[in-house]
Amino acid sequence: MNKVTLLSVDLAKDVFQVAGFTDHLSEVFNRQIKRNNLSAFMAQQPPCVVVMEACYSSHYWARCFEESGHRSRLLPAQHVAPFVRGNKSDHNDAIAIAEASKRPNIIDVPVKTIAQQDLQTLHRLRELCVRRRTSLMNQTRGLLSEYGIIAPKGHKAFIELLGRVAQPDCQAISHSLKYQFDCVRNEYHQLSERISGIQVELAVISSQQPQCQLLSSIPGIGVINATGIYSAIGNGSQFKNAREFAVWLGLTPKQRSSGNTFSSGGITKRGDRYLRKQLVHGARAVLGRCRNKSDKLSRWANALVARRGHNKACVAMAARMARLCWILLQKNETYRAQ
Repeated sequence: MNKVTLLSVDLAKDVFQVAGFTDHLSEVFNRQIKRNNLSAFMAQQPPCVVVMEACYSSHYWARCFEESGHRSRLLPAQHVAPFVRGNKSDHNDAIAIAEASKRPNIIDVPVKTIAQQDLQTLHRLRELCVRRRTSLMNQTRGLLSEYGIIAPKGHKAFIELLGRVAQPDCQAISHSLKYQFDCVRNEYHQLSERISGIQVELAVISSQQPQCQLLSSIPGIGVINATGIYSAIGNGSQFKNAREFAVWLGLTPKQRSSGNTFSSGGITKRGDRYLRKQLVHGARAVLGRCRNKSDKLSRWANALVARRGHNKACVAMAARMARLCWILLQKNETYRAQ
């Protein structure tokens, strides 16, 4: 009898495709299972490796399968697509996931703990509120400009703009529109309070998490960056070295070579766009404070700004910060300026 040692699960919302394979990747079964029956079905299977794409709800199911005695593996979705043979279907996708899991150079996505999932959820909600607030500000400025009312950029100027519109002596805006812009001001303050509340909660979690404390010792890594990095990679053990982490973030240059020719371009922009953006923002803050410092990192940054310009230096500093994050997580040490 063929013993199933590998289970491949193509995740979905209601109907899942589950395929069983032997050690030699011989297919034993490939069937559809309803969501309500999936947990019971997996609990009846002998302990084996369960592979899935790292996508919607994958971390939840990985934790559920591990509670049933299996070992869960999450594969990057872009590395599974080349193994799909024939037409795109759930049946073929399950086979492709199993074949991709046997490739030696594909790095698994670590299964997130509940603590990491909570942090990532807080970051996603905060980013959503920031986008909504920015959209609200931009649209309001555009609407008021049609009445000849403008103001400088910035949150302070926007609040003053709404206060000026609400004044009785502002004749350019009708009474009904003044009520609507008053609602805009209330919505703006609600979003700002929610963002501040999430940041306070992140600060509390960061103070209680040792890995976040290690990351916070690096210049340019504050509460947002520290908790964001920890929620994404944990202790970083899935990467062989610091450069692999920088490559995963998309902070390393594109390279193209053929024979004796070699060219290098801009950064690849792979991986987590949110983390990459936050690290670049942190790098900008570091460069602004490096001008009057004499430690090794500051001297390197100042020389880089003079040689390559401020914007390229920001990206290079972000890549160096990413490598420092991985090194400190592996050594379990705080950053010390040299």
